[in-house]
Amino acid sequence: MRIVKLALTVFLAGGEVTIIFLLIDVESNVERYSNAVMIIFKRSKDLRSHINKARHQGLSTGFVPTMGALHKGHLSLIAKSKKDADITICSIFVNAVQFNNKEDFDKYPSSIENDILLLEESGCDILFIPTANEVYPDAASKNKHYELGHLEKILEGEFRPGHFQGVCLVVERLLNIVEPDYLFLGQKDYQQCLVIKSLVKQMDKKVKVFVCPILREKNGLAMSSRNLRLNEEQKQIAAALYKTLMCIKENLGIRNFPQLKTEAINKLEKKGFKVDYLELAKSKNLTIIDDIDKPKGVIILTAAFLNNVRLIDNILIKD
Repeated sequence: MRIVKLALTVFLAGGEVTIIFLLIDVESNVERYSNAVMIIFKRSKDLRSHINKARHQGLSTGFVPTMGALHKGHLSLIAKSKKDADITICSIFVNAVQFNNKEDFDKYPSSIENDILLLEESGCDILFIPTANEVYPDAASKNKHYELGHLEKILEGEFRPGHFQGVCLVVERLLNIVEPDYLFLGQKDYQQCLVIKSLVKQMDKKVKVFVCPILREKNGLAMSSRNLRLNEEQKQIAAALYKTLMCIKENLGIRNFPQLKTEAINKLEKKGFKVDYLELAKSKNLTIIDDIDKPKGVIILTAAFLNNVRLIDNILIKD
């Protein structure tokens, strides 16, 4: 395995060639891939050329954009893409322009070698690892403004000003490079999913967007790359976010939401959380509401810091 790690280190350090990643157990000489090898691209022109050849063969493409530090939640998106599309493409790019807090960007976890191994083992067909210059080749590529309406002013938009503009910048660039048939997103970033759906509509892209369910740890904690910054004791405490949302869901219709919200925030703060928001909203457009007559088309969302790690979670309430 040291040979594989050395090859990856050289490639990731600056090599611009495209590599075909065929993972072999050096000691046993047993190939560990299942159906095909994974191809890794660093240059968008090479990626586009490869995808165009596949498209001319009538093959459909599914795309999973990520910022790395992959976990089972990401891999569930890969699995969904492999089920629905002929070719699955994943990108890893930590997009600095969507971080309104430089410290958060500096501390964002990175595990690129492990990410590559996980993607190869999950059957991902193509991995795109662009540099910042590849995504943003000039100043103009960072200066576009998007009309996002109230989505940019509430919840994440309120507490992370400029965040969704940065998200739209990178997603537009990636969609123009990959031009996928299907786009797979995780429900944990629910507001971001609505923003990206709005972006796709503005771009007039013929791409079908799938929002896939949240994957959770055994204690209920939503899987997140930022969880890597928590120790085991903190992860157990962090599970209180999900338990709090579940408690509110179970009591909606019995007690009014403002009262449930106040009690929930008090309990979370006693456990060491600093709560940014805990809100009830319409799931289709995130219009904030105070209460409900019927639990239909509603979502409960929260964001809170625990030991300087910002965690988000939500629960959809359906028919």
